[in-house]
Amino acid sequence: MDEFDIDKKYESFKIPGRQQFQEDRAAKELSQAKTAEPISFDEGSFYEIEYDSSPIPGVGKFVLKSQKIEAPIKDEKRDLFGQMREIARTHGSSYDRSRFFDRRVQLDNARIFYKQGIFMKDYTDDYSEIAQFSQYFPYYQMMGYEQLRSYFTWRTEVRKGNVADISLSYVFLYIYELLSNIGVNDPQEGLDQLMSFWRAFSAYNKSIDRYVLRWLKDYHIYYELPHSFKEFIEANKLSEYYPKMTDTEDNFDLFCTISKYDIRKSAYFTDDNVQLIKDCFYFVMNKLKQKFRDSGINFEESIFQATKKMTEWKPFKDALFYPWMKQADRRIVLSENEIYICSSNKWAFSKVITSENGRQLIGYIMKQMEVALRKATKYKFKLSANINTVTHEALTKLKEAGLSLDIIVNNAVEDFYKEATKTVVIVDKDALSRIKQEALIIQEKLIVPEQEKEIIPVIPVPKQLSLFDMVKEDKPSMPPPETEQAPVNNAWESLKNQFSEVEIKALSVILQGEIELKKYADECGIMLEVLVDGINEKAIDFIGDNLLDDEFALYDDYKEQVKELIG
Repeated sequence: MDEFDIDKKYESFKIPGRQQFQEDRAAKELSQAKTAEPISFDEGSFYEIEYDSSPIPGVGKFVLKSQKIEAPIKDEKRDLFGQMREIARTHGSSYDRSRFFDRRVQLDNARIFYKQGIFMKDYTDDYSEIAQFSQYFPYYQMMGYEQLRSYFTWRTEVRKGNVADISLSYVFLYIYELLSNIGVNDPQEGLDQLMSFWRAFSAYNKSIDRYVLRWLKDYHIYYELPHSFKEFIEANKLSEYYPKMTDTEDNFDLFCTISKYDIRKSAYFTDDNVQLIKDCFYFVMNKLKQKFRDSGINFEESIFQATKKMTEWKPFKDALFYPWMKQADRRIVLSENEIYICSSNKWAFSKVITSENGRQLIGYIMKQMEVALRKATKYKFKLSANINTVTHEALTKLKEAGLSLDIIVNNAVEDFYKEATKTVVIVDKDALSRIKQEALIIQEKLIVPEQEKEIIPVIPVPKQLSLFDMVKEDKPSMPPPETEQAPVNNAWESLKNQFSEVEIKALSVILQGEIELKKYADECGIMLEVLVDGINEKAIDFIGDNLLDDEFALYDDYKEQVKELIG
């Protein structure tokens, strides 16, 4: 405890001067320098220096010699990556690799990823090495120089159709790009690229299947495509992965499932009537949609009224996805227990696709349709539907518009049944032309040509000649007087000679207009078309043109000639 003794006496000692202190320090450093081992430096890793003298022994200073410093080689790819990383800084990224699981961090990273992805969407590379990369929710900001060059080189080949095996983090990064439509022109092209890549890479690693299969459904919900999801899975033979999927557009079985009245359980729903009922259903649905639309009512919203307690839905769960596209308000029904509703660019999901009121409304429509259809087909058993069981605001809106739901359904069924049972006559123009030709041949065969009058030669009766006659006989015979030769017939006269009496009369009927040409042809037992074609064909042979037009009227240019011909 002596060290804490307050009565302890301290002895004074002399503090060395500044010069003496510097000399002792210099001597000490010199001694250490003599005993220290020499240090070797690689060539080019240090500056050339010289030691300047000082008035103080053992003390000096280092002086750098002037020398030329070479500028580093410019790396344009590194500069481009730097510009890409700058996007994260300028857009307030909260990048935190340790909190990748946090939803807010994921959304922030997804936003930066989308902006950086658009910036790099057309970049290609040809790096010769492949750097390994493994990270949850990968994106560009967490990748080093070698990893970025490895990824973009691999992506360049993938876009050419050359899919090679690589670290899964690179694979998911590329899928994230397609889900965000980065590097494609439209959602349809993005879907095609996703399907092509999935099929190719699945041969290397099937662990991506469970993610891609889920995201394909989300893709059809988020993006408006020209086909339904059911059509897509059937075309790509994926039905085993998506049971109970249905079309979102007027599917008969879907409506029967959600309806209060299932027509499939009716005695009227027999094998003979199934197709008739389904066809009638689609016809009635189209009419109802039109009437509802004209009255300012959304038919789909009237039927598919999901429960008010809906769950928020985010597309592409477990993917780094930023909702970059403005979404239109719409309802998408994927199955009898899946409805997705977008309102004000926010999505919600429910397993109950319609409310009790919606089930009542579609139930009445289905039942009233059957009532009207039974009546139209004269089915032996009648059915009735009570509209008072429906408590839906759509009925009130229809009533305000002066419309009645039961009348709309009844009229639609009546129009459908008339259309479905009408007799349709289809004229085959080729067959009609063939019939004309055959009729002409038959007509020519049936015409009996006029027989020429038989000329009976007159045998002169010999008579007794008188003396006077004998004298005349002795006289030389004089030649008969020359008769004037008849003029040569022109083309119209020749044409007239070719026409039959029926055809001459037909031309007269056309000019005078006393009766219809069709009636005259019927009286003569000849098809109108055959009669007209016969006249025109003969006219072409002699005057080089038709006399009658397509309406069986006489051309004005030939009326005067025809009048003379039949006069």
